[in-house]
Amino acid sequence: MNRVFVTALLLQALAAPAIVASAQAAEPINIRTNTAGELADACAANPKEAGADARINFCHGFAQGAITVQLRSAADKKPFCFPSPAPKRSETMADFVRWVRADSSRASLNSADGLFQFLGQRYPCK
Repeated sequence: MNRVFVTALLLQALAAPAIVASAQAAEPINIRTNTAGELADACAANPKEAGADARINFCHGFAQGAITVQLRSAADKKPFCFPSPAPKRSETMADFVRWVRADSSRASLNSADGLFQFLGQRYPCK
């Protein structure tokens, strides 16, 4: 057997338990997005804080999934229309956070309803 190959296998075998241990030691993150305020909080996670990547990824994934389902289920009249080229998801979700926080009554909206209301105002169909 090739000496480099054997060394690589040995290093991989030695590193595997450390990778598994570090993955098992991670604290589970509870992300709640029942309301627009909770979704905005997830979207506005401070990247320097623990779990921020998971919150931001969840925010973007939630938005993408909700938007996809909404646009596919809209028969003739879409509730919002993205311009071409489409805006960056991170910018749109940062705008959503500002929109929710600009009016405290928006924070209690259902997360998907709040997102669609924001998108309808931000990207109306012409």
